[in-house]
Amino acid sequence: MTDTAEQEWRDLGFFHEIDTKKNVRKLTGSRPGLLRFRDILLEYVADPRNAVKSEHEHYGPYGSLEVMTWPDAGVDRHAIHGSLADLTRLAQLVETKLSAAKPGSLIQIREEFASDSPYTLLLDVRGDAFDPASLDPDLSAGAT
Repeated sequence: MTDTAEQEWRDLGFFHEIDTKKNVRKLTGSRPGLLRFRDILLEYVADPRNAVKSEHEHYGPYGSLEVMTWPDAGVDRHAIHGSLADLTRLAQLVETKLSAAKPGSLIQIREEFASDSPYTLLLDVRGDAFDPASLDPDLSAGAT
C-alpha cells in the first residue's frame, strides 16, 4: 500500500489535506504540481457526463479530494463544487495565481470563487523538487 500511495501522490502532483478546525482545503506542491489541479478541473469539465448535478470524481490515494457538479460554487468539507462554468473559472484562477507564485507563497482562493463558501482553498507553493508523498502522515508512520 505504501508504494502505491506514494506513487499516487506523485501522479496527482500535490498533497491534499482538509483542516476542519481552520475550514481550509490545502493543496501543497510545486508550481507544476499545483497546475495539475488546474488540469484535473479542466479534464472534469470536459467530460460531458459531469454536466449533471451531483456528478463527482475523487482524486488522490485516499480519494479525499472530490470535485463535484453543483448549482452553486463553493469549497466545503465534502467537495470543491460548482457548475461546469464555475469549475472552469476556478481552473483559470488557479492558473493566474500560480503564474507569478514563488516557492514559499501561500495563495488563498475564496472571495474570487465563492465568497460565501465555508472553506478556503489554500495553495502552498513549494520548490520544484517537492515530493507530495513526503507530507502523508500515514506514509511517515510506516517508515519509522
